[in-house]
Amino acid sequence: MKAITLLSSGLDSVAALAIAAESLEIEMAITFDYGQRAGQREMEYSEKVCEHFGIEQRIIKLDWLGEITHTSLVNRDEEVPSLSFEDIDENSPSMITEYSAKAVWVPNRNGVMLNIAGSFAESRGCDYIVVGFNGEEAGTFPDNSRDYIQTVDNAFSYSTQNGVKVLAPLAEMGKTEIVKKALEAEAPLEYSWSCYHGGEIPCGKCESCVRRARAFKNIGIKDPLLERLGI
Repeated sequence: MKAITLLSSGLDSVAALAIAAESLEIEMAITFDYGQRAGQREMEYSEKVCEHFGIEQRIIKLDWLGEITHTSLVNRDEEVPSLSFEDIDENSPSMITEYSAKAVWVPNRNGVMLNIAGSFAESRGCDYIVVGFNGEEAGTFPDNSRDYIQTVDNAFSYSTQNGVKVLAPLAEMGKTEIVKKALEAEAPLEYSWSCYHGGEIPCGKCESCVRRARAFKNIGIKDPLLERLGI
């Protein structure tokens, strides 16, 4: 069984790739550049991850998606929300996390990316598209949910001749469990970049950074990325 993976270099996409690679042949990783703040860092780290697994990387530019995105993940004039551990509950969204999700929303991003990946998967005879969609973020990002995955699978049953499916190994997991599973699968987390910003080191304050830090704290292990960076 073969697969293509969507790889942003974030914790979730790297963990999903490592888990899927245990049972599938990963044909290629696709990384998208749509003008996101951390785009250069994501492409740099994704390349390292692909080298680790010995797989081809394809970088696809989506300039138009950046042009129509007015929220802070792309628009530098908008402020990325800062959160704390207390603002986040792995099991349920809050007003703060709902606001944060809206502040970094990119119009139909996952829909666009999956349809592009679907074309590559069909052309290469791949059965699956591996994604890092997860249960924790599904509470505020509906395009991470099981319902969304099932809907996309149904659409692919019509739009691809080989019935490509979405494989989301983290779909029922919170970040703490994701970190545990990633470490078990020996994922190269030292080259996973979760921060919404693209600085030399993670900001430690955006929602993505805080969720990641909280998960490592929960299991009592230092983040391999921070260890490599000497933080």
